[in-house]
Amino acid sequence: MARSTNPQPIFISSKQMISDFLLIISGCILCAIAINGILIPQHFATSGITGIALVIHKKLPGVNIGVIYFLCNVPLFALAWMAVGRRFFFYSLVGMAALSLSVAFIQIPIHLEDKVLNALWAGLISGAGVGISLRSSGSQGGIDILSVMLLKRFSIGIGNTILAVNIIVLLLVALAYSLEALLYTLIVIYVSTKVASIVITGFSQRKAVMIISPAWQKISQEILKDIRRGVTVIKGEGGYSGREENILYTVVTIREVGSLKRLVQRIDPDAFVVISSTQEVMNYRIGNQPHW
Repeated sequence: MARSTNPQPIFISSKQMISDFLLIISGCILCAIAINGILIPQHFATSGITGIALVIHKKLPGVNIGVIYFLCNVPLFALAWMAVGRRFFFYSLVGMAALSLSVAFIQIPIHLEDKVLNALWAGLISGAGVGISLRSSGSQGGIDILSVMLLKRFSIGIGNTILAVNIIVLLLVALAYSLEALLYTLIVIYVSTKVASIVITGFSQRKAVMIISPAWQKISQEILKDIRRGVTVIKGEGGYSGREENILYTVVTIREVGSLKRLVQRIDPDAFVVISSTQEVMNYRIGNQPHW
């Protein structure tokens, strides 16, 4: 079949466009609050593309940091255009502009006596902001673009990519900031990556379940009837006994795990059940993959 050459539409609908803009703007406002309210007053080092821009600016003080930030984003936006699509490219441009304006105009001071609490609070706010923005069709630019590309191509978690890249960035940031500030920044980065992952997929994470039981037919029927989830029967063989086994495989939401366990226990208390977390699930009924 010939591959469609029609370009990806930027806007799906007016309602979706408004929703995406609200998510991006809300996320950028939260990030600006964390930056201006905690990170800058506490003299914590920043991370990501902003951290790289600050290090370059430290070496080249005559160059405007806004220009440096823009130039650092150019190759990432070029990759986003080729690897992700027009919609994500456009919304990420909007996100980068929204974050720049938010940082320029939003000043909400937040002061806690303990520096560790400041770092935790900054990570919570900024992580929520990044996660909210990434629930839209775009991002805030920078590392977010690389994270989405790796998720789509290699299923590497967004939080893991951000954490790994920021560890490299911190080696550069250490050249311009104190070790104490660097250690507090590690706290900010760790908390923000975890919170961002939770905001994006954590509350809708799916669980993959495998069930081995002689009563597999009854369990399968109950899952279809009571939990209303599809079930796949996989033919297997016992490694020791050599006996044929029917393995049930299904995917449920976190809220449905308890009901499924009680269902299996009621039918066969000796059933062998394996429950594992999923990175992402693609399906129109139970999928939790963000639509970038």
